[in-house]
Amino acid sequence: VVVEDQPDVSAVLSAYNQQGDPTLYEEYYSGLKHFIECSLDCHRAELSQLFYPLFVHMYLELVYNQHESEAKSFFERFHGDQECYYQDDLRVLSSLTKKEHMKGNETMLDFRTSKFVLRISRDSYQLLKRHLQEKQNNQIWNIVQEHLYIDIFDGMPRSKQQIDVMVGSLAGEAKREANKAKVFFGLLKEPEFDVPLDDEDEEGENEEGKPKKKKPKKDSVGSKSKKQDPNAPPQNRIPLPELKDSDKLDKVMNMKEAARRVRLGPECLPSICFYTFLNAYQGLTAVDITDDSSMIVGGFADSTVRVWSVTPKKLRSVKTAADLSLIDKESDDVLERIMDEKTASELKILYGHSGPVYGTSFSPDRNYLLSCSEDGTVRLWSLQTFTCLVGYKGHNYPVWDTQFSPYGYYFVSGGHDRVARLWATDHYQPLRIFAGHLADVTCTRFHPNSNYIATGSADRTIRLWDVLNGNCVRIFTGHKGPIHSLAFSPNGRFLATGATDGRVLLWDIGHGLMVGELKGHTDTIYALRFSRDGEILASGSMDNTVRLWDAVKAFEDLETDDFTTATGHINLPENSQDLLLGTYMTKSTPVVHLHFTRRNLLLAAGAYSSQ
Repeated sequence: VVVEDQPDVSAVLSAYNQQGDPTLYEEYYSGLKHFIECSLDCHRAELSQLFYPLFVHMYLELVYNQHESEAKSFFERFHGDQECYYQDDLRVLSSLTKKEHMKGNETMLDFRTSKFVLRISRDSYQLLKRHLQEKQNNQIWNIVQEHLYIDIFDGMPRSKQQIDVMVGSLAGEAKREANKAKVFFGLLKEPEFDVPLDDEDEEGENEEGKPKKKKPKKDSVGSKSKKQDPNAPPQNRIPLPELKDSDKLDKVMNMKEAARRVRLGPECLPSICFYTFLNAYQGLTAVDITDDSSMIVGGFADSTVRVWSVTPKKLRSVKTAADLSLIDKESDDVLERIMDEKTASELKILYGHSGPVYGTSFSPDRNYLLSCSEDGTVRLWSLQTFTCLVGYKGHNYPVWDTQFSPYGYYFVSGGHDRVARLWATDHYQPLRIFAGHLADVTCTRFHPNSNYIATGSADRTIRLWDVLNGNCVRIFTGHKGPIHSLAFSPNGRFLATGATDGRVLLWDIGHGLMVGELKGHTDTIYALRFSRDGEILASGSMDNTVRLWDAVKAFEDLETDDFTTATGHINLPENSQDLLLGTYMTKSTPVVHLHFTRRNLLLAAGAYSSQ
């Protein structure tokens, strides 16, 4: 019985049927190569972008039509000419030597179905078109039309540096259209309530003999964002949960802490407190810290989730139902009485996953904890009872990351199935599915206003999705390896991303432009965090360092004029060294997580590795 190949696969691959003479492929390619290398400098950089996609498609065409020896010699002759950042893709390609190999290979199918995007100036494009049509070189011209999307812009051709910064993703650059949609990157208005003064604050002030000096200052903290931010989404654009009394208390605490926050800057760097997981032979795979820095959670490769209290206050479970019924519900300390002292300990272990735990996230109100795992599920745990409440099943493959919305209730997950999903805690089915990445979604982050979600992927792109309608509103290309960390600036205007290429890239969300590149790390960047007021960006890496960067300086006087937005002529200043404020080595601990406390102390975490 002949098993029918899935129709879409064979349809996709059949595009390779129209072939030229297999023996001439090398000649075609070297002819084009000669033409590009001899063209004027200003065009050469732009046209060189054609080398890689043409190489891949011509090779696949030869393999598909079973010219295996020609394919092999074509690969051997030209694979050395490709840019270094395509090495991993070429490794996959070199293993595809027979037609049968192509059918199950997702990477190749993606390469086939999604057109590779090149951004080229009109002059360079005319030059190429003329050359190919004069030469009657139909084979290459067919591939260009069939498999490439050439985004033509008017104006000066881009230089080699300008192109190098932006290329390197699995499907080339983003089309300019992809970053045109309006994004409401502003922050939502904070609810208004007065900050009561503590008794001790008042006494302290009376002793100094200036009782009323501090009071107006306190109020001004509460009324920080009375004005509506012009770039903010409408308050009710997506339904957000109501504030409970406990949330209001927490906001008040937060404001008091904020009043004592250290103003950071190049002259005043944060202290860093490093939590090292010793003897973590279970293999630490994820860390999160609560917003008020009272608890830390570790996800481990042995499928456990472990929660520690970082303060002297121990973790306690709620009493059993029988004991709860005996409590006087009207008493003032009812919240204290429901806790069972016998269960107090500084570590709780949560069992339930059946594979390594790759992501963990505390809810903003500290009542819940999310964890996602290789077993394909996301689990919601109660931090009142330390038991699992729900297992969300939607991903069929490992889930690499999950995160709660800054307002609670919603959360996002991303995994090996190349999509991110938006969930609400009380629905067992996802509310939105964000599809578009061409490889695993490796990290997910909510925008501070909760209307957008950023996802980083192994296809080397970052996408920004609109929670309201599930649309992709930004595609950022430029990293040369899978993305492993994302951080939004506190004002919601900028995004920082880190990847296996050891670079931190900075993006202006409103204009959809890359605005900075921070070089210094020598290995994958697993953690990025802005300080509470956005003055400093901290990055943590597999190279066992934490680095601090001057975020204010990185984002000041940006050139985001319309011309740059239209053509992508990005001129990044080579100022990584000026922006780097400090590098802090650990002995042998890769940095997995970073967190600024409400007073701007930097907490870092990782597991000591004794290699």
